[in-house]
Amino acid sequence: MNKIPPIIQVGDVLLSSEILTEKFCCDYEKCKGICCVEGDAGAPVTMEEIAEIEECVDTVWQDLTASAQAVIDKQGVAYTDQEGDLVTSIVRGKDCVFTCYNGENCLCALEKAYRAGKTRFCKPISCSLYPIREKRFSNGSVGLNYNRWEVCRDAIEKGKTLDLPLYQFLKEPLIHRFGEAWYSELLETVSELKDQGYL
Repeated sequence: MNKIPPIIQVGDVLLSSEILTEKFCCDYEKCKGICCVEGDAGAPVTMEEIAEIEECVDTVWQDLTASAQAVIDKQGVAYTDQEGDLVTSIVRGKDCVFTCYNGENCLCALEKAYRAGKTRFCKPISCSLYPIREKRFSNGSVGLNYNRWEVCRDAIEKGKTLDLPLYQFLKEPLIHRFGEAWYSELLETVSELKDQGYL
């Protein structure tokens, strides 16, 4: 098999080839949603998403911890992190303010309200796309990278067991972000790479 190029272009999106080669499938029963409560910054958000989140706050308020409510009262639903990116506010330097709990399981209060039909906004696209991280370049193009994180080790094992590539696991959020036509082009690119002996 040939060595796949490190960067693959689909439309105006540049992808790390790991998105095509690595296996991944969230194993919620094992991880308990730990990605919502670990890390040193919140989830990346856009200004448009912040506006939508603010409209949901009253609906999800009772599901939030007192500490999360205090943070939102003080600084709002988002802040600018050390890298200059807008991210959701966090509690104690790590927990997303929209984390709620069902026993030992971490849930997203925004998604919970959406699934119950109480709101029209589910959650930031950066959450849906994880472990893919998006980077916007000054020329308007977008870069997608696979963010490796130790807390996702069970997802990697499950992905290997199912032989499920990351781009297939994240089909729906990728379509939500970039559209059906773009995802079809991605599949065509994968097919060409297979024909050329790269995959």
